Amino acid sequence: MISCEKAAIICNKTQYKESSFWEKLSLRFHLAMCKTCSKFTKQNTEFTNICDKANLHIFTEEEKAAMKQQLEQK
Repeated sequence: MISCEKAAIICNKTQYKESSFWEKLSLRFHLAMCKTCSKFTKQNTEFTNICDKANLHIFTEEEKAAMKQQLEQK
C-alpha cells in the first residue's frame, strides 16, 4: 500500500492527467482504506472543477514582463 504522501502526489497528477494506470489503481486502493486521503481527493477535485469553471487566464511570460514594467513605472 502506498503512503498518504504518495497518494497526494498521485491525486494531483491524476487531476492533470499525468498519472499512469498503475498509479491510478494504487490510488484507488489507498482511497478505499484511508478516509483522510479520500476526503483530500474529493476536496481537491472540487477545487479543480471550480477553477475550470472560473475560466482562469494564465499570463504568458510576455504579459508578465509587460505588467511588471507597468508597475515599476508607477
